[in-house]
Amino acid sequence: MIIAKLEFECFEDTTMTAAERAISGVITELKYNGQIIGQEFPTLLKEGSFVTQILCHEEDSLAYSNHNQAVKNAISDLNKAGILQPKITILGQDIHCDTTDPQHQPQWQVLYTSYVQTCSPLRCGDHFSPIPLYRQPALANGCYKQLINWQQDWQACDQLQMNGRSAEFAALAEISELTSSLAQRGLALRDKIAQLSGISTYYYLYRVGGKDKASERSRRCPGCDGDWALPEPLHQVIDFKCDSCKIVSNISWDYNS
Repeated sequence: MIIAKLEFECFEDTTMTAAERAISGVITELKYNGQIIGQEFPTLLKEGSFVTQILCHEEDSLAYSNHNQAVKNAISDLNKAGILQPKITILGQDIHCDTTDPQHQPQWQVLYTSYVQTCSPLRCGDHFSPIPLYRQPALANGCYKQLINWQQDWQACDQLQMNGRSAEFAALAEISELTSSLAQRGLALRDKIAQLSGISTYYYLYRVGGKDKASERSRRCPGCDGDWALPEPLHQVIDFKCDSCKIVSNISWDYNS
């Protein structure tokens, strides 16, 4: 992942309200187009310019060729607030983030996320590296808003169940049960991605708990009750893979050692 900054220079007098609204519009559309990632984008006013720090997948993530119409419109609207198009400065590689998947045609891909990860929720099945969403056909209204909102909801549930608070079991059910409302949303998105991209796309089903490692290994697919255990784990995460139901999962993290 790449850390960069956007500098929004004022070319005429403006107000903080107008500037904040216009810049937020650009940041929001870049986020929903998958060109920047994360939820917090600190912005400061410095010598007549607004500077926003961002995280993106590649050095050319913010290239014009990756803009959808909503991003182009938001950048155009900066003029109305007396602000020029942003100047992009690449600061360098973020050492804490996963490496972006190289540009290629994966054999398969998977919807996968967790509360500790700041990256695309779509991963290459070959390398298990995050795939920038702007490489995919847009899901709806020219952007990936539905997918990013699903990711944020999944991460919130993951955080709740890891914290072990009062909502732990309800949150765990959302990410570990195939019939949950969150899983149903994810499965629908998976199907749409597969349809538009032409790439076989799977859904990751989280697993924790269980009786013991032996019974975990003998678990059947929750979709078709088929045998889905893999002879060897994939990417140190995936122990089960059903090619009929297009879902993957892990041996319970309680026994995954």
